[in-house]
Amino acid sequence: MSSVQLPAEYVPPTPVEELSIRSADGIRLHVEVHGRPGAPTVVLSHGWTCSTAFWAPVIRRLADRYRVVAYDQRGHGHSEVPPSRARYSTRALAEDLAAVLARTVPAGERAVLAGHSMGGMTIMAAGGRPDVAERTAANVLISTGPSELVAELTVLPDALRAPGLRRFLHRQLLRSRLPLGPVSAVSRAALKYATMGPTSPAGQVEATARIVHACPTGVRFHWAGVLDRLDVRAGLGRISAPTAVVVGTADRLTPPVHAHRIVAELADPQGLLLLPGVGHMAPLERPEEVAAEIHRMAAAHLSGAAPAVASVPAPVPASAPASVPAPAVVVERTTAA
Repeated sequence: MSSVQLPAEYVPPTPVEELSIRSADGIRLHVEVHGRPGAPTVVLSHGWTCSTAFWAPVIRRLADRYRVVAYDQRGHGHSEVPPSRARYSTRALAEDLAAVLARTVPAGERAVLAGHSMGGMTIMAAGGRPDVAERTAANVLISTGPSELVAELTVLPDALRAPGLRRFLHRQLLRSRLPLGPVSAVSRAALKYATMGPTSPAGQVEATARIVHACPTGVRFHWAGVLDRLDVRAGLGRISAPTAVVVGTADRLTPPVHAHRIVAELADPQGLLLLPGVGHMAPLERPEEVAAEIHRMAAAHLSGAAPAVASVPAPVPASAPASVPAPAVVVERTTAA
């Protein structure tokens, strides 16, 4: 049993409505609706080993002005666990998103979609689908990547320089079948190192540990296999909606190189927000900045949304790495550490 108290902002808020939605293959998805009925809609898609609880601090910052829809990816949280490995795929992710949008975003209306990690991959996998595009006003892709995830992992120390060995060991970590067991001091330290920035406080680490440990071992393993082979670049290239990208500079799982590649492939990039010292769990580590970025995109592209708030960081020009040129219209922005 964990001895660290969970800060109030990380306690999942009570939804105003809960839905059970069937995806194209019959898998039941758990969906929560928060905030103001009738307000402009934001849809949140979480990442690997997480759940709707992951979005708690972001939901708390958006619910006063938006109708916020959050759903558990298949196998996660309260959604149904797929009965076979064949039901784990990027196509299934896209179909699940399409099913959620069809049920929660009325025909003729659109929403802002925000996806973290595998949730961002879900949005990319759904790129070019008319049933998703017609209900999408804009996207925010957070701490995510389109391909080559294992090759770009930086979990292992730099001293291990042999590329082949690094890829092999990273793959073994990613696809481990070992159960995580109860949250402990050891697991907190390991998760903080691998998934969060070095200055993340104990409450954030505890929230992360409780969420990740709740994911069934088999679900974690099967989705790891999908991530190992991931390639959603084709869908990324077909996204037509304006899209912003967010990444922490200390992200070991989807390092900033992925964010630059995404921006370079987007048809309508709306900026790259860099969060100094932040790891992979940006919505938990810096919920204020993530919520502000979602609000910025909603204010610009979603009918009925309030004007952008002053707390959104002002653009600061910067250059993308020379190896991955970003389109000239894209502006990188950083926030104070």
